[in-house]
Amino acid sequence: MNDTLGSAPHQAAWPGAPVAPAGVSRRPHSLATLRSMIATWRERTRVRKALAQMSRANPHLIDDIGLTRRQAEAEIAKPFWQD
Repeated sequence: MNDTLGSAPHQAAWPGAPVAPAGVSRRPHSLATLRSMIATWRERTRVRKALAQMSRANPHLIDDIGLTRRQAEAEIAKPFWQD
């Protein structure tokens, strides 16, 4: 089985990434940071799906939340990792 998240010494580092001294983790983020990022991405996805549903079902509500139709469409079109 291939462990893509492992930090075995034989695995190649990303090009240009600094090499950590022995005994120091090479991971750029802690597990808590990664969990937080994933939670943020899920929340953005949820909000954008809700906005898309709102714009289809009740387009007049877009004005009520202070967005133009164009702003709502731009927000809906963003990928989950983009703020």
